[in-house]
Amino acid sequence: MPSISTEDKYLTVLNLFTTDKPENQDRLIQEMRKIVDAAAYDGWISSTVHAGQESPGTANFIQWRSGEDLEARYAGEEFKHRVMPVFSEITTSIRLLQNEIVYTQRHPSQGGSTEIEPAREDHTVIEIFKTSEGDQEQLIAALGEGQSWLADVPGYRSHSVFKGLRARFLDGAFAVVYSQWASRESYDAYRAAADAEKSEARRASEARVEALATERDWNSYRVVHTRKAGE
Repeated sequence: MPSISTEDKYLTVLNLFTTDKPENQDRLIQEMRKIVDAAAYDGWISSTVHAGQESPGTANFIQWRSGEDLEARYAGEEFKHRVMPVFSEITTSIRLLQNEIVYTQRHPSQGGSTEIEPAREDHTVIEIFKTSEGDQEQLIAALGEGQSWLADVPGYRSHSVFKGLRARFLDGAFAVVYSQWASRESYDAYRAAADAEKSEARRASEARVEALATERDWNSYRVVHTRKAGE
């Protein structure tokens, strides 16, 4: 199964799609599964398809050996003349984000690696933070080491922070947080906590992120399909 590790040095690509109808989400997943199951690209490591839960959409979490391998894929006729036209037809927005993993943390109950696969049944949340070029590193630190207190939040399983390197259909500097929770209910309770219920560390951390982020948005997902090279 794919895993997230700061030791792997993979290029992580998050292809995020939104749509306006559940049936279009189903079609997106079908199209993604076809691509993942047929993948045999030079430098491709793994793909993990996610179905939107909070709002209709999909996410494909893809690991590549290098940016050069990814650009060769983007330059291919199949990507330009079949994949992008099909996705453009059934989506309301597309963001293709290239990232490097810089931090990952797990609850002690989650073992020694951050794994992503359907059998785990994680409630997964992907949050995008935009920031200024000069504040990107500080924001990453605030989202990573600055949130060690998350391990004490009920239902928390893991969170991984990615530095945005470049993107298609997203301008400016950004960071991504990929987090795993035991259930939708535990994540909703975490988000709904009143200030009086939060620890001092959490209040300070959230204030720091708020000061550094210029925009942020998120969706929750369920992992529905995954495949690694060689499988």
